[in-house]
Amino acid sequence: MAFQPPYSPSLFRKRDNASGASVVAIDNKIEQAMDLVKNHLMYAVREEVEILKEQIRELVEKNSQLERENTLLKTLASPEQLEKFQSRLSPEEPAAQSPQAPEAPGGSAV
Repeated sequence: MAFQPPYSPSLFRKRDNASGASVVAIDNKIEQAMDLVKNHLMYAVREEVEILKEQIRELVEKNSQLERENTLLKTLASPEQLEKFQSRLSPEEPAAQSPQAPEAPGGSAV
């Protein structure tokens, strides 16, 4: 009498086929998950791009408005006012410093 294994070799082949099918199913699920993540990221990026485009539009509009105001103020300012303003913007005296107190009439009080 020949020794019979406790399993049939055909069962083993079915397992191979079944495991192959499960690998394919897992690969499909991974691919679906990656597509979902990609779609979500693309949506988020598009949304962010739209927000940034709107901010750029607003900043360009604000810049144009400030340039118009600047031009108007330059045309209305006297040459002395412009000179005083330019002196405050000179490299020796940064604009971030507080303005100097006006001098007392008649010279210094020293």
